[in-house]
Amino acid sequence: MTGGATSPSGAAAGAKRILILGTGSIAHRHAEHFGSIPGCTVVAACDTNAERARAFAALHDIPQAFDNLDAALAWGGFEAVVNATPDQVHKPTTLEILEHGKAVFCEKPLAVHAADAFEMVAAAEAAGAINMVNLTYRNAHAIQMARRMIESGEIGAIRHVAASYLQSWLTARHWGDWRTDERWLWRLSTAHGSGGVLGDIGIHILDFVTFGTGLDIAALGARLKTFDKAEGGAIGDYGLDANDSCAMTVELGNGALGVVHMSRSATGRENDLDLTIHGEKGALKIWSNTTDSTLSACLGPDIETQTWKVLDCPPTPRNADRFVLALLSGVNGQPDFRHAAQVQTLLDLAIRSDAQGRMLTVD
Repeated sequence: MTGGATSPSGAAAGAKRILILGTGSIAHRHAEHFGSIPGCTVVAACDTNAERARAFAALHDIPQAFDNLDAALAWGGFEAVVNATPDQVHKPTTLEILEHGKAVFCEKPLAVHAADAFEMVAAAEAAGAINMVNLTYRNAHAIQMARRMIESGEIGAIRHVAASYLQSWLTARHWGDWRTDERWLWRLSTAHGSGGVLGDIGIHILDFVTFGTGLDIAALGARLKTFDKAEGGAIGDYGLDANDSCAMTVELGNGALGVVHMSRSATGRENDLDLTIHGEKGALKIWSNTTDSTLSACLGPDIETQTWKVLDCPPTPRNADRFVLALLSGVNGQPDFRHAAQVQTLLDLAIRSDAQGRMLTVD
């Protein structure tokens, strides 16, 4: 750590001060990463569970701990909030934070429904506040390089895409036993705020498709499935009614077609995002998990022999790094609230498509 003047909060002079709201499991990663980024300092933690907030602050050497957001905002010794609260709490807390002129880095999904998400967009843009959403797979080097290659015309006009996000924690126990672990049980219960596999990981793969191709989705058709997993469809207070699997057909803004699949029962696949983009002059394959990614290409003469070659991908800044850069520069980063709300529109449309049994266009 370099020397220099510090404020009463413990922040280095000129550093942007950050409060972490919600101190569950994901918050620990935020504390570690934001704590390592030059130009910012985590100065406070807040959780409705006062004991957990204090323990979290002590563990990460954070000076202040609060047991309610109102008290933290009244103190006000920070410029930005990392909102790591449960999904259904994102909207009310973010709107309150924006009213106090603070920047927000929100966990995904931005809101439970698109209407709520766009209300948050309007509030952030009216306030002129820096706003970003932690769509974590933007951190993948491969997707960032693929986007640059497509923008430069290396594969020509896109004609077809195939994408999937496959997990297996319903058929394996590599992340613990979902039957007894509340971290996973709540993800199977709509009464506990879950949007199922569609709301949990669908937002990531649809962001992968739209960001990776640089194209919007113009129409989609979706089928959702919930499987019987326990006698009576429940374990304790958790009704197991959230969707477990989704198969989707999409039409991109340029007329290209594609398929998008997501499942928690993909035995043999721990946590894998795959995206293949076929263009008139070449094709790209992107694979990613939470820590690694690869990019393969079929270009030039190789398209005649269907030969794929692995490409080197330069490192890309993480979302948290881009958020701090936005705080320091005053120029908003990506992915922002508006993009996340647009992806939420697709999730809402998929639910309506499944209920109606037909392809629907995006308004």
